[in-house]
Amino acid sequence: MRIITVLIFLAVAFSSKAQTIYDIIIRNGKIIDGSGNNWYYSDVAIQDGKIVSISRSINQPAKRIIDAKGLIIAPGFIDVHTHLEGDEDKDPEAKSFIYDGVTTCVTGNCGSSHVDIGKYLRWVDSLKTSINIATLVGHNDVREAAMGKANRDATPQEMEQMKLLVEKAMKDGAVGLSTGLIYTPGVYSKTPEITELAKVAAKFNGLYATHMRDEGDSIEGAVNEALTIGREAKIPVEISHYKISGQQNWGKSKITVPLIDAARKEGLEVTIDQYPYTASSTTIGQLIPDEILADGEDSVKARLQNPQTRKYVVNYMLERLKKRKLKHFAYVVVAYHSADTTYNGKSVEEINLMKGRKHKAKDEAETVIDIMVNGGASAVFHGMSEDDIKRIMKYPFNMFASDATIRVLGRGMPHPRGYGTNARILSKYVREEKWLRWKRLSAG
Repeated sequence: MRIITVLIFLAVAFSSKAQTIYDIIIRNGKIIDGSGNNWYYSDVAIQDGKIVSISRSINQPAKRIIDAKGLIIAPGFIDVHTHLEGDEDKDPEAKSFIYDGVTTCVTGNCGSSHVDIGKYLRWVDSLKTSINIATLVGHNDVREAAMGKANRDATPQEMEQMKLLVEKAMKDGAVGLSTGLIYTPGVYSKTPEITELAKVAAKFNGLYATHMRDEGDSIEGAVNEALTIGREAKIPVEISHYKISGQQNWGKSKITVPLIDAARKEGLEVTIDQYPYTASSTTIGQLIPDEILADGEDSVKARLQNPQTRKYVVNYMLERLKKRKLKHFAYVVVAYHSADTTYNGKSVEEINLMKGRKHKAKDEAETVIDIMVNGGASAVFHGMSEDDIKRIMKYPFNMFASDATIRVLGRGMPHPRGYGTNARILSKYVREEKWLRWKRLSAG
């Protein structure tokens, strides 16, 4: 079975006025319409870029007829977790999403967004992107606007400023508040601060989307923090890229999926999203202790060039590696390092050897620090199990999302989720392994 994604589903309008000649008619396809209901046979008529009729038999003529016999017709997918910020004008056609069947993206995730949402949406509108774009307002950027990257609690005045920024963002069109609680400066915030800002978003019927504080050793506490914020702020909760990170934690999905199920039975509106890969992707700076990353890039570089601090960071990284039961940093692969693009696509272990250093984890940690001092890098981290992914995938209130930006072909060695999330779900987990049913495409 193959699937046709109708990428011109920009709007659905049923016309009461008979059309003499349609632009396109798609005949004989099985329709999965996004409602979660079973598929059904129907024809689809398109005029002026809009669907104007869905009927068992459309008899009017058309300039083009597509025979979809044996195929599935579906609306374009909504990718609820993306990171478009700053890349929209690199390719307004957003081909990396369009070719993966996505016609709507929700950006502003993981606490990162534009603060002036009104200005951002006007700019996006001017680009005439091929995809529809909605955005959350990011807590990290709101906090930085109010108090920089300081590692401390907000003062009452700063808290009030953050509330006003969130309120303005919601009035300007944001769909909710997002947090990235492993990134600076969000990592320095406490639960009450986030709850108060989530209450502001709740007043405007927004949701709370979170990259939790931990997705590995302390994941249960992180899930419970997200649920607590939802309860206290009376706001729907969306937990981003639900996963189990680190070899030492494999199997914990048996615990974490029931936590979501129990919260829903309690009455909390909580959902999750997921990408179907055993590797994650973020900045290589996530290997560095949180406190070292405070106060801006110059401060970070100065700390990492201090011999005592450098020793502390190396020991911290080696301890985390030991927890993973690994001997080398082969699980970390550089996706893009602007200072030296020969690093792209190579693991930290490989880069360390390329630099002529000893084949030891300590030297690899030093190589990571050097990368950070020279501007950092995006990286891919191999650390999840297929069993956990498949267990999470089966949960009915889970949605598939790319966690990606608009990709420009040939730039760096990015995570494949930016090109193939939905294609992988359809080919591997639906068609080949039959782990999911076709209807599950829309059940999230």
